[in-house]
Amino acid sequence: MTLELTMVQSAGWAVILLILGQWIKNRFYFFQRFAIPAPVIGGFLFSIVNLILNQTGILTIEFDTTLQSFFMVIFFTTVGYGASLKVLREAGSKVGLFLLVATGLCIFQNIVAVALAPVVNIEPALALMTGSTPMTGGHGVSGGIAPLVEATGVVGAETVAYTAATFGLIAGSLMGGPLANRLIIKHNLMEKEASHDVNINTSLLTIPTRKLNPESLLHGFIMILVAMFLGSYLTDFINYLVGQLTDRAAFPSYMGPMLVAITLRYISDRRNSKPYQELVPDQEVEALGNIGLNVFLAMALMNIKLWQLADLAGPLLVLLAAQVALMWVWANFVTFRVMGRDYDAAIITAGHCGFGMGATPNGIANMASLVAKYKASKLSFFILPIVGGMFIDFTNLVNIMAFLSFVG
Repeated sequence: MTLELTMVQSAGWAVILLILGQWIKNRFYFFQRFAIPAPVIGGFLFSIVNLILNQTGILTIEFDTTLQSFFMVIFFTTVGYGASLKVLREAGSKVGLFLLVATGLCIFQNIVAVALAPVVNIEPALALMTGSTPMTGGHGVSGGIAPLVEATGVVGAETVAYTAATFGLIAGSLMGGPLANRLIIKHNLMEKEASHDVNINTSLLTIPTRKLNPESLLHGFIMILVAMFLGSYLTDFINYLVGQLTDRAAFPSYMGPMLVAITLRYISDRRNSKPYQELVPDQEVEALGNIGLNVFLAMALMNIKLWQLADLAGPLLVLLAAQVALMWVWANFVTFRVMGRDYDAAIITAGHCGFGMGATPNGIANMASLVAKYKASKLSFFILPIVGGMFIDFTNLVNIMAFLSFVG
């Protein structure tokens, strides 16, 4: 028996699962400890139920994913609006240096995945769904890239990517704190003076809190839709140019909207308007982006087909174990050393483990656990959100497309 759900019904189930995920997360410390998003909890729970229904032959459920794509583009458009070139310019060289370190990890995550593909006897494109797409990219980038890969005939790409992203959330959270703690003790970093005499302008990351009103929310939503509209044509143009070079890869639909959003945010920053009169209202756009992310993830996770992992369990374990090993090596010998080999570098290393295998909130949670034990590290809490929350998605996306064009 097959049950086909309409667009509205599919969105309705996503909202129910989102609420269920929030309820579970609030009552079980495990999910809070590893910063696992509520839509991931609810979506994966439903996918397990769906697995049982499918394998027993009781019911096959088919969802309409139209709104999934819509909410996905909304979220990534707000990511573009959050990427302030003004902030990047004023943040200092350490931010640019960490962006290079994080981008380097993305490249090696994909190199490891592709190199191991023939070893575990799976397609390179499928192996890439355990690389920087789910690791540094997390569930959000997985939701944008994996469907494109699956559409080319790579069965199981979405399931592998989402499973790898969830694994990464836990692995990165488990690794970051102990690894950095060992570095602090081994190098006696608490006994040394901080080497960074940096004047940190923390106001760059501060969004003034103000009362939301219907007009400001409407303004924010309009700006998102404007960027999505103009960006859709830009994506088509970019992919036309890419198509002249290769037919193995194409940028996801949110690429153009992100670029348009960055441009509009730059114009807004230069205007320096009064509150409620900005071209891009930061607080409202961020709130709407959070809505888009949660609904999009719930719809994406409830639609994964876990039965596709039956023949991939062994290869997936090998590929994920390799990513854990890479993260440990990179954190120890690249992140820590390049960022200065001092206390701040150790805290940043813990954060990199969190977002290099999961998401920026996991990285911040790793750092918070360490500064609670030792002392504050303003530099770390300044650098990580800028790179992990604003700019890594752009460099990672170009990296992913380059690898897909090579192996696709």
